[in-house]
Amino acid sequence: MNSNSTEPFIHPSADVEDGARLGAGTKVWHLAHVRSSATVGDDCVIGRNVYLDANAVVGSRVKIQNNVSVYQGVTIEDEVFVGPCAVFTNDFRPRAQNPDWTITPTLVRRGASIGANATLICGIEVGEFAMIAAGSVVTKNVEPYQLVAGNPARPKGWVDEKGNVVSRDPSAPRP
Repeated sequence: MNSNSTEPFIHPSADVEDGARLGAGTKVWHLAHVRSSATVGDDCVIGRNVYLDANAVVGSRVKIQNNVSVYQGVTIEDEVFVGPCAVFTNDFRPRAQNPDWTITPTLVRRGASIGANATLICGIEVGEFAMIAAGSVVTKNVEPYQLVAGNPARPKGWVDEKGNVVSRDPSAPRP
């Protein structure tokens, strides 16, 4: 691949189905699977063994690390970091057989960071530039610039756009 190319790069072991949309400069690595009707913006990095379900939406300049599944109903805006083995869900009451099943959407706003092995329960919104600590289980909305950690995830402070902790007082006003 020419390093100046704007065409997406798809590793030979990746499976990008017909109808999937990949933006300019996006790289899809080993054993990734991008379903038809998934949308990925420009200049993204889709790591090894990532699964992007049908109708999943990924913005531009997003980095999704290895072993992440982004299911239908999940929207990830621009410049989001998703750490390895993070988990998104899209069903509040999962059953193998449920004729009444409906997708519950999740929205991750611009610039947010999701730590390794974090689990995001569907139906939440992660605010812009928020930071979710590794291993957290997020069951509620996360405010913009908020730092959350734990199981269940609780506010632990505030971060700036570069991810620096600017306050360890979760009750302080947002900077």
